[in-house]
Amino acid sequence: MRKTLTIATLAAVGLAFAGPAAAAGDAAAGEKVAKKCLACHDLSDAKANKVGPALFGVAGGSMGTVDGFKYSDDFLAAAKAAGTWDEAALMAYLEDPTAYVRDKAGDPKARSKMTFKLKDEKDRQDVIAYLMTLK
Repeated sequence: MRKTLTIATLAAVGLAFAGPAAAAGDAAAGEKVAKKCLACHDLSDAKANKVGPALFGVAGGSMGTVDGFKYSDDFLAAAKAAGTWDEAALMAYLEDPTAYVRDKAGDPKARSKMTFKLKDEKDRQDVIAYLMTLK
């Protein structure tokens, strides 16, 4: 009985640490897909803002906080409600940024500056896995 309890406890602890940091995607594949993002976002550790904010280090961080980037009021309202770029938030945002901002801001007329939609779920998982490596 004690051995079974110990094994179950260790398994539960392992699952707790496997959380969002262990993204379901393939980071190497995500790096290739993320090339689509380079027109508007810097992915390097230089953290240079372009049309969109620099994305180095954003995964797991607070939304709307990239230094020097001017966010829209709609995005800041969504960021205040959502808080953190966790895996679920990134999945939803990358699928449809405007729908995500509208939902989180609670405003059916809110808009996102990002118009690009990454519709393929596997591509989104891969990009998120890649973004999580940029620390």
